[in-house]
Amino acid sequence: MCHDASVEELADYISAAEVAKVADATEFPDRIRTVQRFQAEKKRKIPQLSSQKPKKRPEKPLVRKFSKQMVGFGLPGCPPVVSHRYLPDEAVGPPYFYYENVALTPVGVWEHISRFLYDIQPEFVDSIHFSAAARKRGYIHNLPIMNRKPLLPIPPKTIHEAIPDTATWWPSWDTRTKLNCLLTCIGSAQLTERIRNKVKSGHPSDDDIKFVIEQCKKWNLVWVGKNRVAVLEPEDMEMLLGFPKCYTRGVSRTDRYKALGNSFQIDTVAYHLSVLKPMYPNGMNVLSLFSGIGGAEIALHKLGIPLNNVVSVEISSVNRKIVNQWWEETEQKGRLIHVADVRKINNSTIDGWIDELNGFDLVIGGSPCNNLAGGNRRTRDGLEGEHSCLFYEYYRILDYVRTAMKRRAAASCRFD
Repeated sequence: MCHDASVEELADYISAAEVAKVADATEFPDRIRTVQRFQAEKKRKIPQLSSQKPKKRPEKPLVRKFSKQMVGFGLPGCPPVVSHRYLPDEAVGPPYFYYENVALTPVGVWEHISRFLYDIQPEFVDSIHFSAAARKRGYIHNLPIMNRKPLLPIPPKTIHEAIPDTATWWPSWDTRTKLNCLLTCIGSAQLTERIRNKVKSGHPSDDDIKFVIEQCKKWNLVWVGKNRVAVLEPEDMEMLLGFPKCYTRGVSRTDRYKALGNSFQIDTVAYHLSVLKPMYPNGMNVLSLFSGIGGAEIALHKLGIPLNNVVSVEISSVNRKIVNQWWEETEQKGRLIHVADVRKINNSTIDGWIDELNGFDLVIGGSPCNNLAGGNRRTRDGLEGEHSCLFYEYYRILDYVRTAMKRRAAASCRFD
């Protein structure tokens, strides 16, 4: 850098260095548009130097504040909270898109995601309204929001409805009726034994009750015998999340918990996607990014929307195995294409899929929440984190798919 560079040049140089953390535009020329937009977002005005002592600013909250209900734009059987919303022209579908991530992120993250995803207002929903377990998530999408329909039959809404055997052993002082967010890990055997020792007398102290309730809420422990708690089984989690019974069988118990803890809540997502059913009676082509164990595919299948072609992008071989197993067992008529690394998808790859499959109707997925979730105390670095920065890959691919398909449609009109 020359010593006589202007302030503007210095600002551009610093901004470009920050952009390099997200994407290497030299190595991946397909990402240039993403980089340029990120660069524009990151630029800041350079403050004038002043001899005055700066005023102390009030501390900002670490996470965004939400209303307790988190009902999104509306719930089944209730009047809509939002009946109409504005979408900019560049966001109007098709192709439609649907993005998901944890709601309780560091301050500013959802505003940043929204700016990239065409300035669309996020829809924040707690799946506790759809099941017996909480799952606070944010969704940004360009789907219609009227005439949504829930999956039937309506799933259990309380712990005892979902896991009836627990009612026999549930102590009166444990007033829980719902479970907290399902995690990727479980409580230890040492903890459940410690709880048993605290309550086995039948008359635990107030301090013991407080400890037991705190641990039961934290780890979603349920009462399975006299004075005995246990962790949820993988089959319990599958049911609470809306997956078919034994959906994740065939892999290790640890892998099952990890896969389920990172998945969609099917009933919630299907409620949002239900507007697509009358639009696509003959089926859809889906690009599923960060596919996990196929929550999007399960939701569409449960809605009765045929899956003509699915490109499933998922880094975990365990998760790919689970999705492939379900695809074969349910005798899907369409084609399933597995891709491991989202970062290896370039514009030529996307053009090839669009030509071969005749385009995509839906781009859906949720990038990793590792650096966003409140449970991560060490590397909660927001969208600059090692894993959560993959959001920019979702945006890059989505933006190119929409651009390429509009270009294709325009060319088709000219020939017609």
